[in-house]
Amino acid sequence: MQKQLLKISGIFLVFIFTFFNSIYALSPQSELRYEGIDVSNWQGYIDYSQVKNSGIDIVYIKASQGSNIKDAYFELNYQNAKANNLKVGFYHFLTATTVQEAEQQAIFFASIISGKQVDCKLALDYEQFGGVSKEQINQIAIAFIQKLKELTEKEVIIYSDLYNSEDTFSSELASKGELWIAYYGDYRNLQNRNTSWNTFIGVQYSDRGKVPGIKGNVDRDLFTEAVLLDENSEIPSTENPNDGHNTETVFYTVQKGDTLGKIATQYGTTIQEIAQINGIENVNLIFPGQVLRIHTNSNIHGSESNSTGKTYYTIKRGDTLWRVARRYGTTVQNLVEWNNIQNPNLIYPGQRLILYGNFTSSNSNSNYSYYTVQRGDTLWGIARRYGTCPRRIARINGITNPNLIYVGQVLKI
Repeated sequence: MQKQLLKISGIFLVFIFTFFNSIYALSPQSELRYEGIDVSNWQGYIDYSQVKNSGIDIVYIKASQGSNIKDAYFELNYQNAKANNLKVGFYHFLTATTVQEAEQQAIFFASIISGKQVDCKLALDYEQFGGVSKEQINQIAIAFIQKLKELTEKEVIIYSDLYNSEDTFSSELASKGELWIAYYGDYRNLQNRNTSWNTFIGVQYSDRGKVPGIKGNVDRDLFTEAVLLDENSEIPSTENPNDGHNTETVFYTVQKGDTLGKIATQYGTTIQEIAQINGIENVNLIFPGQVLRIHTNSNIHGSESNSTGKTYYTIKRGDTLWRVARRYGTTVQNLVEWNNIQNPNLIYPGQRLILYGNFTSSNSNSNYSYYTVQRGDTLWGIARRYGTCPRRIARINGITNPNLIYVGQVLKI
């Protein structure tokens, strides 16, 4: 009898352990079998034939941000990824602070991807909360997902880091879409984390991946079978609420022989608009090396053979690679790789450097932007937003614990 009681007690303990472990377990929904990347204008021009040959199966492409920004490389990324038989997904970077704004952004996202053939579930990238409460955050995300499903008839997944999946996003939101988690460690360490999801559909395991055909770093992912749609049908048509006036800010370094007319034509804007944005009084007077801010409502066009996505910088007296990298928000390592520089300490005035992607150039003494930490922010999310890395932000701000930042804190970026 005593042995029987012990046996029953043992079975009961195993049941209790299994039950509670299943509540808190966070593991892949099934086998992580698809190699993936997620890309935006930060990668510049991508040679998708090399990407495909390197073993990548899936590419998630940034389509839009906010209520009126269409990613400048969206069309080119979509066309070339499809031409090389990669499975394609689209994502939107949500910036809404009200339910109404969330629905408007869902309509805008749906209008950008209208008519496209999509293979993967649509993705919501929601990491910028604008100081709203957790309850509002979840209402906003749910409103966006419901509106997007209504317009596109496609399933939606939610991209999140571990912190927000545990602390910010609710179980109600989790019921609306599966989790694509960003975790830069061994995902098997997630089995005892208490999040609103029990499983994830994919994991972004690095933001510093190297893939042939892509200059510089790219996010790397692994996905399960469940990320794929049952059928890759065309996205239904949705009217663009901005009537075609989508804006994207890019930065262009003037080359020898350039004119404002030539640059305006290239970016689908006007001479007058470029002059006004950059404070140019004489539209016939621009000079090589000058960096222009351009608001474009068109797309960057090109093919595998003729589009480069390059920016150029001409070395000036007193320049160092470190100073150039800092000015353009990239790294010395990237500059060395992009330009086949043998000795990083040996550059000379007049030398022209190639930079891939869209870069902001700062000529101020500090070379810094400033950001005020909002409720729900993480260093990882802020770094991703600004195209840098958490370690750099921590270093220049003297942060010893990257997991400890506070609302109202002003960070140099």
